[in-house]
Amino acid sequence: MKAGCRPDNFVSLFILIYRVITHLVIFFKKIGKSRNIKNKNHMETSKPAPITVDPTGGEILSVAGGNYRILVSGKQTNGAFSTIEMLVPPRNGPGPHSHANFYESFYIVDGELEVYSEAGSYTAKKGSFVVVPEGGIVHYFKNVSDKMAQLLCIVVPAGLEEFFEEIGEPVDMGKFLPPTPMDPESIKNLQAIAMKHGQELYPPNYLDL
Repeated sequence: MKAGCRPDNFVSLFILIYRVITHLVIFFKKIGKSRNIKNKNHMETSKPAPITVDPTGGEILSVAGGNYRILVSGKQTNGAFSTIEMLVPPRNGPGPHSHANFYESFYIVDGELEVYSEAGSYTAKKGSFVVVPEGGIVHYFKNVSDKMAQLLCIVVPAGLEEFFEEIGEPVDMGKFLPPTPMDPESIKNLQAIAMKHGQELYPPNYLDL
């Protein structure tokens, strides 16, 4: 055997190559872990953040004598839903209306409401929950008590808040405006706006007939 080609030299060379490969494997594993962490962090930071609203946050609109505070709009939920806090003074509430393409739910936080529909009436007291389904049943509610009623309205999908934004008047928290007097022309305009937002309005005595 020639000099430099002894078996012990081959063993040394093999050990050297093994060590180099081992270090390279460890090095690339570390790079891979680092990239995975970066990708994971990127994925985590790209997730939508929770929506939070302070007790005095949200846009407050005067609508039909009540104050409607938009807590979450469809713009924030990609149209999935909207949430509106409603303060309804005594002997106040919207007139008969219908909407065929969205669910409207009410949770009574405080006070009491009388809910009327083509199916009958229901006294919704504190803690009650009312769901007006899709399909277009005519309904409305009225605060028949002498105390302010507070309710949480959830609309699925969103869109009702846009109707309120168009017909309502921005107000400060705690300030209530009387209902706007309605003449035939203003009623016609309101009906057109409601229709644009998927609603249909009816005369005040519609469910009394």
